[in-house]
Amino acid sequence: MRQFLLFSVVILQILVANVLVVKAGNPPNVILILTDDQGIGDLACHGNPWIKTPNLDAFYKEAVRMTDFHVSPYCAPTRSSIMTGQYPINNGVWATYKGRDALSENTSTMADIFQQNAYATGMFGKWHLGDNYPVRPTDCGFDVAVQHKAGGVGELSDYWGNTYFNDVYYVNNEPKQFEGYCTDVWYNQATKFIDENKEKPFFIYLASNAPHSPWIVDEKYSEPYKQLEKDKKIVSANFYGMIANLDENIGKLERFLKKRNLTDNTILIFMTDNGSSGGISRNGKIGYNKGFRGMKGAKTEGGHRVPFFIRWPDGKIEGGKDISDLTAHVDLLPTLAHLCQLNLPQHMNLDGVDFSSLLVNKGSKLDDRTVFVHNRQDWRPPMDAKQNCVMSDQWRLVNGRELYDIEEDRYQINNLAQEHPELVKNLLNDNERFVKLAKTRSEYQELPSHVIGNSEQKEITLTIQHAIGDDGGIWKCEQVAEGMRNTNNTHALRVDCAGTYEISCCRWPKECPGPVWGTPDKNPKNFFTYKTIKPEKVRISIANQILEKEIKGDEEAVSFQVNLDKGKTLLVNDFIEGKEKYGVYYTYIKKVD
Repeated sequence: MRQFLLFSVVILQILVANVLVVKAGNPPNVILILTDDQGIGDLACHGNPWIKTPNLDAFYKEAVRMTDFHVSPYCAPTRSSIMTGQYPINNGVWATYKGRDALSENTSTMADIFQQNAYATGMFGKWHLGDNYPVRPTDCGFDVAVQHKAGGVGELSDYWGNTYFNDVYYVNNEPKQFEGYCTDVWYNQATKFIDENKEKPFFIYLASNAPHSPWIVDEKYSEPYKQLEKDKKIVSANFYGMIANLDENIGKLERFLKKRNLTDNTILIFMTDNGSSGGISRNGKIGYNKGFRGMKGAKTEGGHRVPFFIRWPDGKIEGGKDISDLTAHVDLLPTLAHLCQLNLPQHMNLDGVDFSSLLVNKGSKLDDRTVFVHNRQDWRPPMDAKQNCVMSDQWRLVNGRELYDIEEDRYQINNLAQEHPELVKNLLNDNERFVKLAKTRSEYQELPSHVIGNSEQKEITLTIQHAIGDDGGIWKCEQVAEGMRNTNNTHALRVDCAGTYEISCCRWPKECPGPVWGTPDKNPKNFFTYKTIKPEKVRISIANQILEKEIKGDEEAVSFQVNLDKGKTLLVNDFIEGKEKYGVYYTYIKKVD
């Protein structure tokens, strides 16, 4: 018996060694692929009868698939949860604009953890968690960041004139001209990063903006789907074409890893950031969504249930199997930390759970848990019980009053709240406790701040896209070019160093300057239709000061010099035109004394 026990212990140690990496050995590389607005039905391997995704299908067959995996219904909240291991209501990023699409300062991220554990870290594509210090990718743990700004290529906070092809992107915060299609650029830069960091394990966050709108892609990718769009089988041939291009790039990445002998010891993950934006029509009658109701933005299943595939041959995570346990974006950080044997700071207050045992131990199950979906497209916090989803096992409580059994009712038609009042009560109690605790956090109570007067970024850029207010969103360069008015006008600041600051209010961005009453001399790619506006004044309010200047018309910026003490404040800035006032499109702030 003693010999048998000793033999069993030895076998167990060998099995554990095969699954978990010993620090003295060779830590696994990690590549996290995150696509934008690709829903659970936008894959051939998920049963879509029209789309062709051969490379993702091949990966699907080799990977472990989490079949009940959830994110947030919008992109920035999902990205914040991936990076922090915290729900949006706890990390403060519950919207995609209005000042609530940036992390709070001193937030520890997944990239920070990998960097602190001697990994080379790179991100390529979409960040959408802050464009200014201290929450740019390079401030948050990434050695290298090649990115567009804000929530998409060509948005008004991004480099003026970007159109997906031959654009200017930011390399460690400096603009650089690139050739080619955006998705191709991200994947090419990622493989370049791998080749330049052969001596260290690497963590790559490969977060494409595709297939987010606008749906732009080379016609060779969209052409096979145009007849389907005409026949009203699918919503958009271009949307499918963007996914086809993504699939091609994933195939190239796989071949690259194999050629470099990196496949076996690389944890490769594919997931998406929310429900589909172009794979299903709003009424659900056109397209394919794997039988689920809802799309991007919805609290029903189609808005937040997404594909999640993971493979690591050296860690015995492979084989094409499905795992049906309820899991979420907040689980990714603790799971990867365990698989890679990373040291985690104790102050992180993670909401997620480590589900690595499901990946490596057949028959393992997670403890009972409740998973939350809270977000709101506003600077105001998410509602406590309305406009949310609370999940436990197969149950979904939507908006605090609609209960669905997702296993029996995938399209969420039959509200079972009256049949299961005790279950509804328990889920509401779980949610109440969760929200009550979230409300005690500074991330919930305070707006994230843009920092001025810090040597890490001598001049910051504020745009109306991120301004706080009660108006709708303004997103695109085209809207600015055409002079679209928007009353959102407030920005949260933190002054790091007392002194004199110059605040310059502009009609046009610095990379494409023009007079306030006129238009720029440049029209990149002849893409824009320029229209003039004619505000008579600019007014700013900051740190108990209200200042106003008349506009002459030919100046590119109306500038104010203000003395600011160290601390937090709000900047309010407006163009004034007759009785109308509207937010300033571009504002630049720097310390001048």
